[in-house]
Amino acid sequence: MDHPSPSDAGNRRPQTPKHAPPAVDPSRPFGAHLRMAWWKPLVVLAVPPLVMLVLQVLSWQLAGVIEGSDDPMSPTMTPLKSLGVNLSIGASGVVAILLLARITRVPWRSLISSPRAFDAHRLGSYLGGAALLVGAGIGVTALVARDSTPWAGFGVSGTTIALLVVTVLTTPLQSAGEELWWRSAVLPAAASWARAVRPALAVGLVVSSLGFATLHGSSDPWFFGYFTFIGICTGLMAIISRGIEAPVAFHVANNVLFGIANTVLADGEPYAIDRSTDAGDASLLILAAVNIVMVVLVWLYERRPRAVRAG
Repeated sequence: MDHPSPSDAGNRRPQTPKHAPPAVDPSRPFGAHLRMAWWKPLVVLAVPPLVMLVLQVLSWQLAGVIEGSDDPMSPTMTPLKSLGVNLSIGASGVVAILLLARITRVPWRSLISSPRAFDAHRLGSYLGGAALLVGAGIGVTALVARDSTPWAGFGVSGTTIALLVVTVLTTPLQSAGEELWWRSAVLPAAASWARAVRPALAVGLVVSSLGFATLHGSSDPWFFGYFTFIGICTGLMAIISRGIEAPVAFHVANNVLFGIANTVLADGEPYAIDRSTDAGDASLLILAAVNIVMVVLVWLYERRPRAVRAG
């Protein structure tokens, strides 16, 4: 029987454990399907907000120079400032996904949907349903809570047209970016802090929803609560459907339709976003109800037999 010589022992490489758990566990539900070191979620929580802040400040300063504004950081949404917001958030979402995929060494597609593949048909179906629900929410708000909106009256100007173009072309990028950021990256990253499935999903939902609300920068309790509720509902959509098609569709429909309404009802002027203290009120419960109905819609759609969904 041959024995290894001392020189052979020195040349041998240390072997990695053969049964190390995979970073992606397809047996667990979407949102709780990743394993990673405890510090990696902290990186995902810290880096994308910095990227967004830098890009947004730079874009608004540039917009101020081009537009000749004395206060480029004001909440009034000119076409160039709206473009800067949309592109900075969209880029931050991409950064969040690529960063998490890099530090965990998982395929980025597993952060979009798991264990199934991305489904464009799902996205289209949910987009149609979400557009109807959000449109109904806007109509009800206009009927019963018009005074709670920033709408001044119908008007069309060059600014209106430019804002509409920016809204239609780039707001989907912003909305998808937020879902990539919070539901595809932060939700499963934070959930990895707990091993049991239900606690993991609870941690992921709480952390991602509070982070989502905080980044919207409102000191008003109604608005902060509403944004937190949106985060919980879109997170549930992702978990139920095992991917982000449903939350992306809802977010796109919500932001695009409200962006159009805010633009055409600003009497031809740039509209302002007011989320200061006392800016929100109980009218936000109407929009919260829209979120709940969308979650129910996703649950019903995903319960249907696979052959029916595919058809």
